Amino acid sequence: MNQQAPGGPPAPRRVRLKPWLVAQVNSCQYPGLQWVNGERKSFYIPWRHATRHGPSQDGDNTIFKAWAKETGKYTEGVDEADPAKWKANLRCALNKSRDFCLIYDGPRDMPPQPFKIYEVCSNGPAPTESQPTDDYILGVGEEEEEEDEEPLQSGPPMASYSLPKEDVKWPPALQPPVGLGTPAPDPSLMVPPSGNPVGFGQLLSEVLEPGPLATSLPPTEQLLPDLLISPHMLPLTDLEIKFQYRGRPPCVLTISNPQGCRLFYSQLEATQEQVELFGPVSLEQVRFPSPEDIPSDKQRFYTNQLLDVLDRGLILQLQGQDLYAIRLCQCKVFWSGPCASAHGACPNPIQREVKTKLFSLEQFLNELILFQKGQTNVPPPFEIFFCFGEEWPDHKPREKKLITVQVVPVAARLLLEMFSGELSWSADSIRLQISNPDLKDHMVEQFKELHHIWQSQQRLQPVAQAPSVTGLGAGQGPWPMHPVGMQ
Repeated sequence: MNQQAPGGPPAPRRVRLKPWLVAQVNSCQYPGLQWVNGERKSFYIPWRHATRHGPSQDGDNTIFKAWAKETGKYTEGVDEADPAKWKANLRCALNKSRDFCLIYDGPRDMPPQPFKIYEVCSNGPAPTESQPTDDYILGVGEEEEEEDEEPLQSGPPMASYSLPKEDVKWPPALQPPVGLGTPAPDPSLMVPPSGNPVGFGQLLSEVLEPGPLATSLPPTEQLLPDLLISPHMLPLTDLEIKFQYRGRPPCVLTISNPQGCRLFYSQLEATQEQVELFGPVSLEQVRFPSPEDIPSDKQRFYTNQLLDVLDRGLILQLQGQDLYAIRLCQCKVFWSGPCASAHGACPNPIQREVKTKLFSLEQFLNELILFQKGQTNVPPPFEIFFCFGEEWPDHKPREKKLITVQVVPVAARLLLEMFSGELSWSADSIRLQISNPDLKDHMVEQFKELHHIWQSQQRLQPVAQAPSVTGLGAGQGPWPMHPVGMQ
């Protein structure tokens, strides 16, 4: 037997990529790494670029790090962490393997969470001894394939890959609508569409219609932001979620999952076999923060009472350009937002396992058009507010509630911020409230005019050395103003 020399490099390790990676997908322990459907023939794998999308919210809990540890390229506490190198190693292994086929490479040019879809090949050519297809041998001297940093290109939007309906057990409220999914991961269905979603571009063009002052603005101020020129670059799947326990600092995070997310508090993880209990595993799994830092024992007790019945959670489902809520949890949930019925101060509950519409981008754009044209006085609302375990809205301020969550569609806030600045100014957008001048106001204006004249003279001619005047202190000018006669 060949033995490793003391102090020498580690021996190459033979790792079977296919069974190892399939087992990791089945484990559901890595966020975003999951099967596309019940057939388990293709799977999603998150593929973020740190330079394009920022650091991952999941930290080091990635399949890339797990592969590096499995192949002996990284030892916790010994080797320096190198996420880019970990990702390059797995990418190299997948490219060399005949057991996996990349069927969707994107959307890498968009702000939302990027991902790839790989298909598990079951009828490939038989492996030979000289060319193993299922084994991956990694040694110290192996050259690693570096991931190419392709330049971002503006173009049509990439089609979001929808979960097929077949072989998936959905609760009644989670039944996908007709036409939402595809029967199989056909690569031809992943080609970018030729245009924007129906009606979306038309609505944006109306929002961009120049106002009454557009012709008088300089050309540079008439340039529109890139996000409006290319609507597909808007972060349509981004949701900002703010958790708030009474009297405690909020916990804010942004999720970018084209399916949506599930808000829950439990040690039980969602699995493909328990869709009826916890919803689809394709949803981003967002756990409520721990209440342990709540200083009040009584408040912490009641907060835990509510969290204990949030095992199944609240689903926020993205469907087209709309956002829906589906309450699975035992804890009652009340809400207010753009699509809430006009109940005034009456509590507004979400019925259990009933799909409730929270936000419509089309409705928001229509209201933004009216606001931009001056036909409404208030901008369209877009914030959604949830109260868990207590009635809302009611006479009690939201700051006094035990558990609240605010959800903001990032695209809506971004659009409103664009038009609340210089682009939205028009002759009628600001109504200044000033009183008519009286005698004292005219006198003040005269003093201001004389003072401006004196300042202009001082700038045009050198100041002569003036004789000292009794009664004028240091720094006191030749125009001392006394309140005599101004009472």
